[in-house]
Amino acid sequence: MLAALALSASGFVGIALFEGFSASTYIPLPGDKPTIGFGTTDGVAVGDTVTPMQALSRALVDISEYEGAIKHCVKVPMHQYEYDAFVSLAYNIGPGSFCRSTLVKKLNSGDYTGACAEIKRWHFANGQSVQGLINRREAEYKRCMGLQ
Repeated sequence: MLAALALSASGFVGIALFEGFSASTYIPLPGDKPTIGFGTTDGVAVGDTVTPMQALSRALVDISEYEGAIKHCVKVPMHQYEYDAFVSLAYNIGPGSFCRSTLVKKLNSGDYTGACAEIKRWHFANGQSVQGLINRREAEYKRCMGLQ
């Protein structure tokens, strides 16, 4: 049942490792929002700083928001590993982009394998393929397929 799912500890660690930690604000790529901690962008301004504990707290708030969006737009049951992969993707691309995606359409139609395969399509930033995103998507895909 989808309502009972929550991001696993392993899923959280995966997000934290992919995002990395920054105590000060940075702009990941030209045109991106100011980012801090473990990938938090909401309410972040250039010059902000954060402690590791504050960053974890903010990441958990962000994850809770994204989980709510996923539970709103996904209408089919999932395994924990699928859920963790989709939360990681939504954390990176945003809940709106996630919920409007072909991935969710495939998932809601029961095409779980096709939905997992869609993860690999999200490796572009500013129209350019980014190796770090390719690596992250491959790991998310493997998790989604139950291979990790």
